[in-house]
Amino acid sequence: MPPGDSSERMLSRRDLLRLGVGAGVATAGGVLVPSLTDAAFAAQPLQAVKFSSDVYASPDAQRFSLVLIRPGVAGLPFVSGPRVDVRFRGPGGSWSPFTHLRLDTAGLPKRRGVYRMDAVFDQAGNWDVQTKIGGAVANTFVQDVKATAEAPIPGQAAPRAASPTTTDSLGVTPICTRVPPCPLHTVSLSDVIGTGKPVAVIFATPALCTSQFCGPVLDEVLKVMQPYQARVTFVHVDIYKDSTGTTTSPTVQAWNLPSEPWLFGVDGTGTITGRLDTAFGKAEIVDLLDHLIAA
Repeated sequence: MPPGDSSERMLSRRDLLRLGVGAGVATAGGVLVPSLTDAAFAAQPLQAVKFSSDVYASPDAQRFSLVLIRPGVAGLPFVSGPRVDVRFRGPGGSWSPFTHLRLDTAGLPKRRGVYRMDAVFDQAGNWDVQTKIGGAVANTFVQDVKATAEAPIPGQAAPRAASPTTTDSLGVTPICTRVPPCPLHTVSLSDVIGTGKPVAVIFATPALCTSQFCGPVLDEVLKVMQPYQARVTFVHVDIYKDSTGTTTSPTVQAWNLPSEPWLFGVDGTGTITGRLDTAFGKAEIVDLLDHLIAA
């Protein structure tokens, strides 16, 4: 698969469409909504869906996330609120104890909180993940654990590829699909990474994100960044070269991102200090920024 072909690279487009997330009823504002009444929607069974897109084998703990959906419901059948616990079984191993996941909702759309925890996946392969929802054993799914990460990880040097700006689009149009465009396109990553000042870069495509988390997380970054702006350079990079959403931008290809959205913290030396993928709210954004300026 050529690196510029996004049909397989963007996990949210492939996996969420397979699950039925994204086929629904559009409002005048272009936001997909459940096609059932609230009562009928609530009556559908819940299912946990893996949302971590780049889990890799490591002795160190890494972020693991999932969301809840009501399968078979048209639109965006996300739901959040019930307690969720998970346990893991690695290849050839036994089940770990159940562990409670944190639910983050601040900065995320209604019903669309993300459940997350830090977990250790110490070998590559398919890991079984069994869930409890509201205290009752629910579904089991498979989390693929790669031998190595696709996207850059903490401790690695950040790619120094250029990113589109208002003065040099690098052939990307539009450079920002947010309406109105955000103000985080005045400098190129190639000019700010490794120059002594930390960088926070968010990769997100508000107009083309199938899961529709890109717009909310970019908006949340814009809301919380003010106290950090004197110490951190903020950059937004949209995902695709154009509005067809068929080819990823050169910057996204350089970072080898398998999904959308992403937020990275990069210290003044150009080393990655933290990363978040697919869905993240205010709490995790602030934690990443606090860690970045403390690095």
